[in-house]
Amino acid sequence: MTELGARDFEARFRELTLSFERQRDNVGCVQCVSCSGCMSCTFCREGERLVRCHYCVRCRECTDSSHCKDGQGLLGCHHCTESESCSASSYLVRCVALSRCTYCFGCVGLSGKDFHILNEPYSRQDYFAITRRLSRELGIV
Repeated sequence: MTELGARDFEARFRELTLSFERQRDNVGCVQCVSCSGCMSCTFCREGERLVRCHYCVRCRECTDSSHCKDGQGLLGCHHCTESESCSASSYLVRCVALSRCTYCFGCVGLSGKDFHILNEPYSRQDYFAITRRLSRELGIV
């Protein structure tokens, strides 16, 4: 075994990084349109570096997610829109860094919460009335 010095490590690491960035082929995808660097996805559109995602549109670097739109860095999320860095969550709109949440709108950093708007809790009925109006006003459909 040869000794690996810091200089050699940095050079080889840089090569690996550049090689990964150049990789744009989709592998094992079915009916994905205008996607690049995706693996084992189905029916996604305009995605980048998705893994095992389904029916996602304009998402980037998401894994095991479905029916998301304009998301980034989602893990195990479903029906999320314009959200990023969230995991194991569903029905999020414009949320960041949520975990195990459902029906949140404009929330940041929550865990295990439901029916929140801007990190504040709402009743189910109020949540849907407010978010329906906000979605129209903000042009989020």
